[in-house]
Amino acid sequence: MDKMSLRNLFGRAAFVSAVIALTACSNQPTAVQYSLPMHQAWFAGETVYYVTTDVSDQAMAEKMGANYAPRLRDAIPNYPKPPRQKTVIERVYGFPNGEQRNVFPSAPTPVGPLSTDTAYSPIWLMYAVKWVDPESAFELTSEDAVLDADAKGLVNIERTNIVVNCPVVPGP
Repeated sequence: MDKMSLRNLFGRAAFVSAVIALTACSNQPTAVQYSLPMHQAWFAGETVYYVTTDVSDQAMAEKMGANYAPRLRDAIPNYPKPPRQKTVIERVYGFPNGEQRNVFPSAPTPVGPLSTDTAYSPIWLMYAVKWVDPESAFELTSEDAVLDADAKGLVNIERTNIVVNCPVVPGP
C-alpha cells in the first residue's frame, strides 16, 4: 500500500517512518523503510505522539490498521491487584465517541534513551471515558483531569479488556 493510500485510510493522521534492520543471509543489515500513522494524545497537559502497532481487539485493530494480537490480553493482571504489584501494563483513557484525543498517564520524558519516567510502558489497558452529558464535554488533557471529572460525576470510566501496544515516539 502506498503512502497516499495510507493517508486516505487514516485521514488526518501524521506519518512516522520506522526503519527496521533486516538481516540478509550474509548477515549484512539491509534497511527497509515503513510508514506508520502517527496519532496525538495528551500527557500532563502536553501533546505526545504515538504509533499503534498491535491491538487485542480485532475490530479495533482493523480500524487502527494494526496487528490483531489477542495474546496482549495476557498482560492484564488479576483484579483487584495489590496496589504495589507492578505490571507491564499502563492505563490509557480513550473516548469511544471520539470527543477528543486519548489521555496517557505516563510518557518517556524526554522521548528516547534518556527518559527519566520509570512508570512509562508502551503496553496500555484501555479505559473508556464517556461523558454523562455530552453537550457539556470539554477537553481533558491529563490523567488528573480525567479522574477529577470522574469524581465530579461528569464522566463514567469503564475498564475494558482491550490492550494496545502504542509506543510514544518523537513528534514531527
